[in-house]
Amino acid sequence: MSLRKINSDVAICLFSDFNFISIVILTRGKCGLSKCVTIYLVAMAAADLLVVVSDVILRCTMGIYFPVSFLSITTICRLNAVLLFAVTETSVWFTVAFTFDRFVAISCQKLKTKYCTDKVAAVVLGVLSALSLLQSIPWYFVFDPEYIMDNVPRGCVMKKAFFTEPAWGTFEVIHLVLTPCVPFILILMLNALTARHILLASRVRTALKSHKSATPNKDPEIGNRKKSIILLFSISGTFILLWSTEVGYFISLHVTDAQHYTISDLETIGVMLQLLSTCTNACIYGVTQRKFREELKTGIKYPLQLIAKLLKR
Repeated sequence: MSLRKINSDVAICLFSDFNFISIVILTRGKCGLSKCVTIYLVAMAAADLLVVVSDVILRCTMGIYFPVSFLSITTICRLNAVLLFAVTETSVWFTVAFTFDRFVAISCQKLKTKYCTDKVAAVVLGVLSALSLLQSIPWYFVFDPEYIMDNVPRGCVMKKAFFTEPAWGTFEVIHLVLTPCVPFILILMLNALTARHILLASRVRTALKSHKSATPNKDPEIGNRKKSIILLFSISGTFILLWSTEVGYFISLHVTDAQHYTISDLETIGVMLQLLSTCTNACIYGVTQRKFREELKTGIKYPLQLIAKLLKR
């Protein structure tokens, strides 16, 4: 509990701020990104922010500091569980959608004009959100009341049938395969195809430029491709790295003969890294995007300049 409590406090201070700042900066539209890319990045940041709110704030922190509140009512607890699973899946599949969008933009020039638009991005994100919510509804029926206070069921505890009935076991396996095993495979495959296309196109373009010009010069198109691939690989690569422990826990629990209690430490580490993945995108933007850093600096300087003006008056 103490480890979880420390994790909650750190997450509240860091994760929420990072994602909120990212949303504000990206929605201003001054980072030099296309509308399509901006929509995906804002949606990813918003989904990550909802993960922090539902898991860290509503479930952990409120449960520690306010154990007897309306959030402890079993119905509310069940709804929060559905919300947590839904936004977690949404966050994962938004990363897949962004990876696929960049794959189409870089590797499929004929499809790019039709698919890589802000309208298509909005539709894709809306469909993924709806499917994630529908797929998470069964979690509402997994929990039973933990205790009854003043004739009101409170708390949530997994029912025994969840661990014994084959139907629930099948549901859990399907859930874990869809998130994050399938996204793992899709992201790795799409990144490999994208990298292959960029390398081949860069070689051809460099060869053509060398034939046309005897003096080597910088190619802006290759520079733009490098920036795109750095952003893409940073986001998807970080996702794979931070979710790999969770996948390892899933494989150890369901494929090998390992018991839950023997790999509980692996589960704890996986949960911590999974929560950490909700704040990494903001750091990636700051490292890879110069205009994002400039907007961040402007946002930091503005309140300081305002305070300085008030002090002068």
